[in-house]
Amino acid sequence: MNTSRVLLVDIIIAVVYIAAANPAITGLAIHEWAGISALVVFVVHAAQHYDWVIETFKKLLDRSSPLRTGRLILDIVTVAAFMVVTVSGIMVSRFILPLFGMVAPGYFFWNPLHSISAKILLALLIIHLVINAERIVALVKSRNKGAQEQDAKQEQDAKQEQDAKQEQGAEQQQES
Repeated sequence: MNTSRVLLVDIIIAVVYIAAANPAITGLAIHEWAGISALVVFVVHAAQHYDWVIETFKKLLDRSSPLRTGRLILDIVTVAAFMVVTVSGIMVSRFILPLFGMVAPGYFFWNPLHSISAKILLALLIIHLVINAERIVALVKSRNKGAQEQDAKQEQDAKQEQDAKQEQGAEQQQES
């Protein structure tokens, strides 16, 4: 798994979620489009962690650790909440559905469901972040370490190039 891509997707999903979670600030149209965008980014995020999910399911059958099982349950409940927020959001849409000439019935069912599930999703995402904070920090540190190593290599290469030019200049002076 490419840590840079994972980190980038995680940052994108956080930014998109923040935009989608604040319709009073962004406006309803941006809220709806950010919600649809969050669905797309979420699918990418889930695909990046597909191996972990498969490994965890296999280990569950072999009596996985309680922490791993808890994380998997949290992820499943988070996905369910995310899907409820997405479906209910589409059902109460005032911009996206009408754009396609559609209107969903049952606003008084879908709107409260959307509001409640959005609050539950927020709580689950906060728990997800707290539980995975150590992993996130390690991911950022490994990314920074890789960048520092790359910077050190570039500095070393530049110094070697500079030394080679100085040596070449000294040889040219001796020949003159």
